[in-house]
Amino acid sequence: MDHAHVHEEHHQHHGGDGGRGGASWAMAARATLHCLTGCAVGEVLGMVIGTALGWGNVPTMILAIALAFFFGYALTLRGILAAGVDLRTAVRVALAADTLSIAVMELIDNGVIALWPGAMDAHLSEALFWIALAISLALAFVVTTPVNKWMIGRGKGHAVVHRYH
Repeated sequence: MDHAHVHEEHHQHHGGDGGRGGASWAMAARATLHCLTGCAVGEVLGMVIGTALGWGNVPTMILAIALAFFFGYALTLRGILAAGVDLRTAVRVALAADTLSIAVMELIDNGVIALWPGAMDAHLSEALFWIALAISLALAFVVTTPVNKWMIGRGKGHAVVHRYH
């Protein structure tokens, strides 16, 4: 994600008010896509590792969720640290910016997978695995974007990240 572009858009749409004047759908979609990228990397990596190690569904899902949070935070940390912010502050900003977004995304994504008949037992080599994952991530994006729009409009979520650019 191009944080400089989002920061510039943030000021154009909000007059530099820290995001409290509302948020554009485009900005919310970018924040959600940023979050989705980390979540998708973590989800797929967790499922690949769990499957390769012969783990059951529950431990594999727990690993996938943990890695989704890790990679979601890591992507945000990268941008904040690049702006010269110290690690302790960067971690606090990433936690504030991404926790709700990642949590909603993971709830939707894993809920779809858990409820989709056969998806939990599908192997990486099966089309059902990849179709269910793609649809679950797309649905998570659709549900999480309004959450991010609401948060950014109140100076929370990714609006917090913008203060460090």
